[in-house]
Amino acid sequence: MGFALYVAQQGGKHVDAKPLKGFGNAGVVEVVTDHRGDTFRAVYTVRFADAVYVLHAFQKKSKTGRETPRVEMELIERRLCEAERISKEKDIEQNR
Repeated sequence: MGFALYVAQQGGKHVDAKPLKGFGNAGVVEVVTDHRGDTFRAVYTVRFADAVYVLHAFQKKSKTGRETPRVEMELIERRLCEAERISKEKDIEQNR
């Protein structure tokens, strides 16, 4: 996952990175990896020019279905809004 984030910081897209469904064209990307029988996910956005924002990283615990649980999606949405606010503040600071 760390290497996938590094690739994103360099302006690329890692082979394991895929758009996260439910965010349309917001530039929200998910990286999924398996380790010792468990599944881990990291969600980040490349929507803002100033940085790559990691929105959430978690272990998927559900044994049924591949869909990201609603609680996790809601948290990602809130953090995306916060990343947008932070990015706008940085833009304002830089333009002063």
